[in-house]
Amino acid sequence: MYKRDIQSPLRFPIENGKPVQGTWTNLFEKVDLLSIQKPFNMPVPAALRAFRIKEWESFIVQNENIYFEAFFADIKYYSFAEVFFFDKISGEKMRYVKMLPFHPWRMPVKLYNTFVESRSWGFYFHIHCWLDAEIIKLDIKIDPSRKRPAFTANLEFDLSSKRWTPFCAHLLFSENRSMYTCKTLSPVRGKIRFGENSYQALHRSKTTGVFRDYKGFYPYRMRAVWCNASGFDSEGRRFGFSLGENQAEGAGQDNENGFWLDGELTLLPPVKITQTGPVMAEWVIQDFEGMVDLTFTPQERVEASFNLILTKSNYFTPLGKFNGMIQTAAGVPFSITNVQGTLERLYLRV
Repeated sequence: MYKRDIQSPLRFPIENGKPVQGTWTNLFEKVDLLSIQKPFNMPVPAALRAFRIKEWESFIVQNENIYFEAFFADIKYYSFAEVFFFDKISGEKMRYVKMLPFHPWRMPVKLYNTFVESRSWGFYFHIHCWLDAEIIKLDIKIDPSRKRPAFTANLEFDLSSKRWTPFCAHLLFSENRSMYTCKTLSPVRGKIRFGENSYQALHRSKTTGVFRDYKGFYPYRMRAVWCNASGFDSEGRRFGFSLGENQAEGAGQDNENGFWLDGELTLLPPVKITQTGPVMAEWVIQDFEGMVDLTFTPQERVEASFNLILTKSNYFTPLGKFNGMIQTAAGVPFSITNVQGTLERLYLRV
């Protein structure tokens, strides 16, 4: 059965100007990809190197009543935010997209006590990664418009329980170009208000969140697919998974795939995420070790696309249901049955 080495704790995943490939179950003090020496074949000034780094943070929150996802990216040439909310009981949905030229918000190079904030016309968000206090906070306020009621969210990812194991992976595109990701599953508490009458109080015992942090010297044409979901099984155990297929080398040794069950982390093999037909047809997610065998059936199409002279983007994020099986590190198959989640397919040329 597939096993992956967990590296000894490091303060930084870059040593002597070289990226260190590996997987860790501790958070780094700092991830500054600009400290990598000569990431390109020719000398490039630091300011231009910084423009080649793409970075983002993602928040996915779910309980029996709601599904919420927020995505905040600094692509350097522009900043991009997407907020999606689905009320499972009433069927109400809200999607908000914001794109601003260049980078009015910057993602921090560390998570321990940093924040990123943006105020623009009709939209405000604040992310406070306060890991000294074992908390990640997200606040969003979206003003009403003719097509959409007001929306506010005040969420707190509770990392106080030592059972909720994060994992970080640092993967190589080439000898001196890399990507980093940090992921964790945790209970979430807070509140969400949609319009004047829809109010959701989120309780820690019933709500689960997946937090993801990414940075990378990604290729000029970036392609990636991710699958994320969480829930509770029939025994009341909290579970979640985050799987990805990207362009990094050496995926058999290290990758960004993990599964949490009742607080225990299982590191998974590389997966192949296959589109079986048109984008709203079923998708298949499998590995070559027999540990991942899932299907994803899209139900709600969510997509943001644009094509400009210097850049092109297609971000397809349908909401749907996962079915199948994931095997734990103990070799026990865990059944995934009609679990709500999102598949993300990104093409980015910039």
